[in-house]
Amino acid sequence: MKYAITAATGHFGQTAVNELLKLTDRHNVIAIARNVAKAKELLPQGIEIRQADYADATAMTTALQGVERLLFISSQPGGAVARDVQHQNVVKALAAANVKFVAYTSFPNAQNATSALAGDHKITENAIKNTGVAHAFLRNNWYLENEIGFLQNGAADQVAAYWASGNAGWALEREFAAAAAKVLTLSDPQEVYEFAGPAHTYADLGAALKQATGNDFTVKQVTAAEYQAGLEAAGLDTNTAALFTSFQAPINDGSLNEQTTDLQTVLGHDLTALPDAIHEILSRN
Repeated sequence: MKYAITAATGHFGQTAVNELLKLTDRHNVIAIARNVAKAKELLPQGIEIRQADYADATAMTTALQGVERLLFISSQPGGAVARDVQHQNVVKALAAANVKFVAYTSFPNAQNATSALAGDHKITENAIKNTGVAHAFLRNNWYLENEIGFLQNGAADQVAAYWASGNAGWALEREFAAAAAKVLTLSDPQEVYEFAGPAHTYADLGAALKQATGNDFTVKQVTAAEYQAGLEAAGLDTNTAALFTSFQAPINDGSLNEQTTDLQTVLGHDLTALPDAIHEILSRN
């Protein structure tokens, strides 16, 4: 059985590769990366590395030859080639290469979510369905690592500000990646997994951050405009500050408010407790 993982040099991809190696022999694992030299530096020895870019459907088709099961890691928006076009290229390639199964990292409740981030994922899910290829949609909630600014402020005993009301299903990125690798090897996977940690508010996150650091800082909700102004005052340009501010929009609009145990079920154990997960992230930075 030949397994392949796209975008293998990203944080998610690297973790997924290493987790997959715990489940199958390294000779069964293919890493697909845009930069082969970088992949050789970052990934374990003994696995096959193939070059392909989401912008090049022909190269991706070649890279997927002989692959039976594929982990298709979604790209980031804002690239030179639109994300929906990149994803369509990968879908066309996996169908042309006769891949038997694809697990795709998607967005929570992608078919019905109103978040601007969901649109490309809905298009990609539908494109995969239309190929007739067996599939699993891994609808990942929110990586706790996305909140590094909030976490670092509390760790520095400064005000930890946020603007979004609502809940997020925060969990460590490595936990989402480990679950993705596990699904890739399952003989009878579900069609859809809603992967999320327990639903928490920013107030909950602040309390866990206080527990993790032992600091007694202020956790403060502000308006989105005030939040952006604070980022600009800290030195970010207007466009970057607006982008960072927008990261909380899916929490505020309810897109990440889920009650699901799919992530724990696939992993076979409880998720890392929020204070411990925060400590782990802060220890890396």
